[in-house]
Amino acid sequence: PASGDISGKQAITEPLKHPDFFKVRQLVSVKDLYNNRVHFGHKDGSRNEHMQPYLFGNRLGTDIFDLDITIDHLHRALNFVAHIAYLKGIILFIMKSQQFGHAVETTAMTCGEYAHTRDWHPGLLLNMSEQGGQIRLPDICIFLSLQDAVNQQHLAVAECGKLKIATVGICDSNVNPTMITYPVPGNDDTSESIDLYLRLSRRPTDYTLEEPQQLVLLHKVYTPSPVKVIGPNLSPTPGLTQSN
Repeated sequence: PASGDISGKQAITEPLKHPDFFKVRQLVSVKDLYNNRVHFGHKDGSRNEHMQPYLFGNRLGTDIFDLDITIDHLHRALNFVAHIAYLKGIILFIMKSQQFGHAVETTAMTCGEYAHTRDWHPGLLLNMSEQGGQIRLPDICIFLSLQDAVNQQHLAVAECGKLKIATVGICDSNVNPTMITYPVPGNDDTSESIDLYLRLSRRPTDYTLEEPQQLVLLHKVYTPSPVKVIGPNLSPTPGLTQSN
């Protein structure tokens, strides 16, 4: 939905429903996914039944992802991450991996965000939520892989679900994507694909600077008008800012 007009452009009153508010579709193409080996899944014997709709077929016993489906899910995920980044939300990158852990941590530091790449202590997020608001939980968790061991789902996936924390997850053909808010079907264990995901994760924060007029509109959407209380001996209350 759109209303109003600024400099010949329609003001978007519900930016998250816009298919590409921050123009993230310009960041990656199907060719980029193919060149970075995102289309390769696992052996068909380890396939999770919930990943069947995302597959194009099977070649020599290896599942192959339908990249037309993957690119659509990836664009949606990047659009959501861009909104979280613009609203100064806390982003937590999660991936247990000795091979890619340092790259994940470096990406998080570059974005000014957080990462967890070691063993996950059961109840880590749940225990944080019981601190009476003293510790702020992440607004979104980005899983570069849904597994923390062979054939074992990362414990943080279930904890995010219990706490209603939004998630983006790279879902290889052997995982269950049903608890992920924005699943992205694709390869989660090659250096080329992980490097692509990390580069894309850095871009939404920078990309928000390229539509200044739309960002002004977005700021107006997410910042309510000041609330005034009128009564005897009462002064108008200061403006309220919506929490996210």
